Amino acid sequence: MSTLNKMLNKARRAVVRSGVASQDADDIVHDAYLRVREFELGAKVLSPEALLVTAAKNLAFNFQRRKKRGTFFIPMEDELSMADDQPSADEMILSQERFGQLATGLEHLPEKTRRILLSRRLDGKSFKDIAAAEDMTVAAVEKQVARATLELLKWVDK
Repeated sequence: MSTLNKMLNKARRAVVRSGVASQDADDIVHDAYLRVREFELGAKVLSPEALLVTAAKNLAFNFQRRKKRGTFFIPMEDELSMADDQPSADEMILSQERFGQLATGLEHLPEKTRRILLSRRLDGKSFKDIAAAEDMTVAAVEKQVARATLELLKWVDK
């Protein structure tokens, strides 16, 4: 067994002896090892094993103290309800730009096509009702709406 594994096992045993559950001990030893490695970069360590065990025991003590105090947590369903569903500033600006492009595209559509598209999209009228009002066939109204939509998509993508 390598020296590192021996050191980690010794630190783990010390953490478990301090009353930490074995599933939490591995996390604590891992955190302790990372801290020791970071410390070793800036200082000379005479006994990395002793430092690791001491760091792990201290982290275990802190873990136990936090556990006794109780941790503040928000139930998941409450956390989801607290999420901000407002768009970000970037999304707002992008939306305004796209709306401007859409308005410009609408201005460039022929009057009849614009009227048909707005009747369908904004007023929610059926193709049949629009066709009757414009004295057109239903197929012709459908084509007008499809063409107008494609034209507007081109304007928005500019």
